[in-house]
Amino acid sequence: MSILVTGGCGFIGSNFIRHLLRRAGAPCRVVNLDKLTYAGNPANLADVAGDARYRFIQGDIGDEALVSTILAREGVTAIVNFAAESHVDRSIDTPEPFVQTNVLGTLRLLNAARHHWASLGSGPRESFRFHHISTDEVYGTLAPGDPAFTEETPFAPNSPYAASKAASDHLVRSYRHTYGLPTLTTNCSNNYGPFHFPEKLFPLVILNALDGRPLPVYGDGRQVRDWLFVEDHCRAIALVLERGRPGETYNVGGLCEMANIDAVRMICSLLDGKAPRADGKLHSGQIEFVADRPGHDRRYAINCSKLQRELGWSPLESFSTGLAKTVDWYIANRAWCAEITSKRYARERLGTTA
Repeated sequence: MSILVTGGCGFIGSNFIRHLLRRAGAPCRVVNLDKLTYAGNPANLADVAGDARYRFIQGDIGDEALVSTILAREGVTAIVNFAAESHVDRSIDTPEPFVQTNVLGTLRLLNAARHHWASLGSGPRESFRFHHISTDEVYGTLAPGDPAFTEETPFAPNSPYAASKAASDHLVRSYRHTYGLPTLTTNCSNNYGPFHFPEKLFPLVILNALDGRPLPVYGDGRQVRDWLFVEDHCRAIALVLERGRPGETYNVGGLCEMANIDAVRMICSLLDGKAPRADGKLHSGQIEFVADRPGHDRRYAINCSKLQRELGWSPLESFSTGLAKTVDWYIANRAWCAEITSKRYARERLGTTA
């Protein structure tokens, strides 16, 4: 296979590329198209940069001519679209870039994919796939006793980010039903793990704790999320790409609902053992509750029984094992963290999200 991964220098995309290249018995070529916005970092893939099966191209999914050239030149047999603006806080401050990338960018990527697919011979045309990566935030929010989101849950996005992703999901669906393009969509819960951009909740808490800074938590911290270790997500994406039914959507969840404040306290407890404070105090003493985000969804939860039933997937990491691996990674990779914060943030102030 020759796979075009868009947004491959980001958090989930870089982990997915690494997953593809390391899988035994599954040879493939990977072309990584990334615009390198603030969250895209080529250093995320420094360990595979010299692999002959990997190629990086800097560019925008909204550049339909560039994408069309890549698809033809590289003989692409599958597209996995991670490219997106994804930080809710940023979408509240400035929604337009989210519409530009997540909606118009996806539209132009679909256009290029459709024309490329139509040009293929019968064999490659039959096996071609367009796999769109999306989020559980398109479904809106849940009350404490509500059942988890399924693939049939109506969309009810509550932030500009979620609305832009919902729009892109609808576009992908329309290209399947209108043009026959063999599409796949996965909607995932909150990911965590190595290479997560430092403005997101878990790396922010870890890095602030290590530096002796406050650990900001929105509102009362009782917002509930279904936490999914990124490597488990990558396994699910690869499985859906290989065996998913064209036109279908699959929810991917970590089967681990937890309130933000409880997750933050678990991180603090791990750091107390792995990197204790010099003054002997607990890291949890650094927690500070801050004004809540506008329109903050109260609870997300994913029912991933369709993925489990049809494709046999289940997460391998528990929250405790995945979180321990994540904390260890950030402790061991302070140089990566310092580089990305200094070069990507400039004078911006770190925020929190979940």
